Amino acid sequence: MGFEVVDRIPRPAATVFGSARTPPDDPEYEQARECGRALAEAGFAVVTGGGPGVMEAANRGSKEAGGFSVGFNIELPHEQDSNPYIDLAVGFRHFYARKVMLVKAAEGFILFPGGFGTLDELFESLTLIQTDKVSQFPVSLIGVDYWHGLLDWIASRPLAEGKIAPEDIDLVRMTDDVHEAVEAVRAYWERTSVEPPVHTPEKADAQ
Repeated sequence: MGFEVVDRIPRPAATVFGSARTPPDDPEYEQARECGRALAEAGFAVVTGGGPGVMEAANRGSKEAGGFSVGFNIELPHEQDSNPYIDLAVGFRHFYARKVMLVKAAEGFILFPGGFGTLDELFESLTLIQTDKVSQFPVSLIGVDYWHGLLDWIASRPLAEGKIAPEDIDLVRMTDDVHEAVEAVRAYWERTSVEPPVHTPEKADAQ
């Protein structure tokens, strides 16, 4: 079912991750909303985990810009009701199946501050890229102050002790500018695709 839904997503698409607990009055919510808007304006469908918080904000920004918005939700006992800004939705019982779809649908990942789920999705994507199971698409972390401690630790321990290669540390970038992250996704698509982004709301409606 998940693969059938992925086939219905207008390409290209980017997946946005982040905390379900980010409230609408948080600056990170507005950043994620702007990210969704910028992705839509660049011709990308926006894929999220379909829940509240950062996911809602990114889907909302996409919808407001006339883009196509996707939500891959997960059945949880709390905090994961679907947000109202989704054109195409599917619910999953298991995280592993959901994560496959979130990766398969994407030409790039943009991650906002989050908890264990966001960290899981970050390291899942880096592992898949490191092991050549997926293409080396861009992985951008929004919020330098939030993320730099984690990347400093990766450099000082796993990298310094030879548990990852020097080039592995370059698989992820940090920025405070959502437009920089969106540009990384757009530039990757332009380098690797024979066609530029062609998504429009009219074409999305026809899917």
